[in-house]
Amino acid sequence: MKLVYTGKTKDVFALDNGNYLLKFKDDCTGKDGVFDPGENSVGLTIEGVGDVNLRMSIYFFEKVNAAGIKTHYVDASLADTTMEVLPAKVFGKGLEVICRHKAVGSFIRRYGDYIEEGADLPAYVEMTFKDDAKGDPLVTKDALVALGVMTDAQYEDMKEMTQKITQIVADDLKEKGLVLYDIKFEFGYDSDGNVMLIDEIASGNMRVYKDGQYIDPMTLSELFFA
Repeated sequence: MKLVYTGKTKDVFALDNGNYLLKFKDDCTGKDGVFDPGENSVGLTIEGVGDVNLRMSIYFFEKVNAAGIKTHYVDASLADTTMEVLPAKVFGKGLEVICRHKAVGSFIRRYGDYIEEGADLPAYVEMTFKDDAKGDPLVTKDALVALGVMTDAQYEDMKEMTQKITQIVADDLKEKGLVLYDIKFEFGYDSDGNVMLIDEIASGNMRVYKDGQYIDPMTLSELFFA
């Protein structure tokens, strides 16, 4: 295996068969030792979080694939905390896609004059460029198309896929008495330009509440797999 990229929460290796291997780590995004999926830097390390993020990713990727939504997931090894994935190009220099069912986090920081915290949102989708120095700036559909980052059709596909995947996750959590407030995804595209879900679907990328109280990633994973 050849190391091709060192990320915040996982490392990427190239495999001989043309696919890639993601090695999940115990690092989490946050600030001042507090977990925050919206932050753009590693803020803390939680022992075992890589393992539970992989477990949840396997669970949801298999469910999303079964729903006919294209992803990069091929296989995984819990023993090695690794996931084999199809090759995919990222949009631009990297794009994050957030789907919000409730107003919380950076959404409230930006728009708190217009909405109360925790208010319902209609599966609101927003996209940000992955750029630590600029604080992951928001970017509109028109800008993404004008900049040549993606086509109009790719944007619409990504938005629709994001809302469908978010609903799959939210419905699953609801069965366990948990409420999904928001979730962060990453997408890429294959050699034919088809959009696919990449990265992970894990507790570290979502805000979930139970009885009005925020559930941290490790507790969420424990509740989810209980």
